[in-house]
Amino acid sequence: MTEVTKKWYVVRAAGGKEKKAREYIENEVKRLHLEEYVSQVLIPTEKIYQVKNGKKISKERIFYPGYILIEVALTPEIQHLLTSIPHVSGFLGAVKGGVPVPVRMSEINRILGRVDEQAEREEENITPYLVGEAVKVIDGPFNGFNGTVEEILEDKKKLKVMVKIFGRKTLLELGFVQVEKE
Repeated sequence: MTEVTKKWYVVRAAGGKEKKAREYIENEVKRLHLEEYVSQVLIPTEKIYQVKNGKKISKERIFYPGYILIEVALTPEIQHLLTSIPHVSGFLGAVKGGVPVPVRMSEINRILGRVDEQAEREEENITPYLVGEAVKVIDGPFNGFNGTVEEILEDKKKLKVMVKIFGRKTLLELGFVQVEKE
């Protein structure tokens, strides 16, 4: 059997329905035994950390909402199959009734590299703070107070922040995720 050449394409999906569309695509590929033509269906995501009710939770955020990357050997039949799947509205860069334009490999490597980078660094601080920088407390009993960074405890992922409470300066020790830059 000859090896089919696959290229990367971007498929438009309904906003918020990217995962459901990917699921439909993968199920159709399995059902019709098209694994030889479709090798990967990706939704580039990153992990973000938030504090809710005093607890740190991680969420996945989609880099490109409304788009799915797919590595496929595009034939007219597969193109029709993909565009007829629920929550999929077509290919990015395709003129109505025309052949979609594949994404350059350099772009795909950049996107995939960004995803791999994100997977490698688990809980790395996304926004490093500087001593003397103005911050706002967004979680905990001092929520809404403004202050300045006095010290950075990198190993604990915490900051010592000076805030004014009832006219007196008070030093607080807060986690990186409990404050945001002003």
